[in-house]
This record gives sequence, structure tokens and C-alpha cells, in this order.
Amino acid sequence: MLGLLGVAALTMFFASQPALAAVSVVEPDAAGIGSAIERALSADGAGEDTPLSFSIQLLLLMSLLTLLPSIVLMMTSFLRILIVLSILRQALGLQGSPPTQVLVGLSLFLSLFIMAPTLDMVNTAAIEPYSSGALEADAAIAAAGEAFHEFMLRQTREANLMMFADIAGVGQFENAKDIPFSILLPSFVTSELETAFQIGFMIFLPFLVIDLVVASVLMSLGMMMLSPTIISLPFKLLLFVLVDGWSLLMGSLAMSFG
Repeated sequence: MLGLLGVAALTMFFASQPALAAVSVVEPDAAGIGSAIERALSADGAGEDTPLSFSIQLLLLMSLLTLLPSIVLMMTSFLRILIVLSILRQALGLQGSPPTQVLVGLSLFLSLFIMAPTLDMVNTAAIEPYSSGALEADAAIAAAGEAFHEFMLRQTREANLMMFADIAGVGQFENAKDIPFSILLPSFVTSELETAFQIGFMIFLPFLVIDLVVASVLMSLGMMMLSPTIISLPFKLLLFVLVDGWSLLMGSLAMSFG
């Protein structure tokens, strides 16, 4: 799976170049750049179009692993899931339980579950044909970019797309596939943040009601020195357990991506 994400990092980098070139003053030849890169990374220095050797592929993959945190955070479902889980922990009043490492790991594996169709599409349409020599590098990059483009576009709000398109001064797009990654990526991240905070607000409400009830009861009893958080915490945990909160939350987050 790390190999798929590593190749996906290379895919998104090169797939974004035509989009970036569209807003630049000088428009480089994307096909020429792809051909130059393919020749430079060719296993045979004489210029023959031979597949990359395993050692070069391994070196390239290890270099791209440094981009994995950015890819996982900004181009997958990881961001929404992690924010919602963090808000849940704060709503429960738990400072360090579950630990941050557990929340990150849970978000990562749930993201892999949600992104599995997209990663399978990238593997089938781009990685396997390129590895077998059936596709050239530029065609494989374009095929993989389409899979990520489709996923991100489904989760992006139209208002955010229009806002960043207006800022970039590109106007309307005739087709959804014409939206470049330079506009789609910030729109996707903004939409994910908005959705995550909306879900977090709905999660926070019932626990806030419990806090208000407990605080009112303690105040009416004259127990000013007793912290309402200590009293309300068991009731919050009881409510969360009774409604099978973890299963409900994980299922709702997975289904929120359609």
C-alpha cells in the first residue's frame, strides 16, 4: 500500500504540471518534459526505451516517501476523519485517551478503507500497465491523475471551486475534467475542513447538554467547588457506550464519502 501511495505522489506531482502551466506566463511542453524524464530515468543510458530497473524504482520510491505525509493529509479522506475524532475526544472531556497515536492510526486505516477503490483504480489503470510496458510514462501519469481527480471532485463543494477559480481568474469550466489540480486541491481541503467541523458540531451537542445539566444540578446543590467535568465524564462515557458510538461514528464517516 505504501508503494501505491508513493507512486501516487509522483503521479499527482507530474499531473499537476499542465495545470500549473496553464496559469504561468511561459507554457512548457508537458509532453517534452515527460519524455525527457523518461529518458533520464531509463535503465539504459544509450537512449533506448527500456523499463526502469528495480534499483532505480526502489530509489525513486524511497525519495517519494518524504511526500507521503502531505499526500495523506491533503489529498485523501484522512483530514476529515482526524479532525472529527479529535473533536470527539474533546467533547468527551478526555485529555489523552484515546492517545493521539491511536487516533492517527485509526484515521489512517479508515482512510485506506475509504480510498481503496481509488487506489485500485490507480493500480489497474496506471501502475500495472506501466510496469508491464503497456503504457508510456505520460499516459500512466494521466490515467492515475484522473482517478484522484475524480475522488477529490466528488468531495469538493461547488462554492469553494468557484471561489478559487475566481481568485485565479480562470472563470467557468466547461467540463469537470478541465479543473486543474492547482484549483481543485485548495478547494478540496477547504471543503473537507468545512465538512469536518459540521460533523464535529453535531457530535459535540449531546455532550454539551450533559455538561449543562450537570453544572446546573451542582450549582443548585451549592457544590461550587466540585468540577462539573468530573461528574459529567461518566455520563458522557455511558451515553457513548449505550449508543454504540464507535461503530456509529466510523460507519457515518465512511458513508459521508459516498
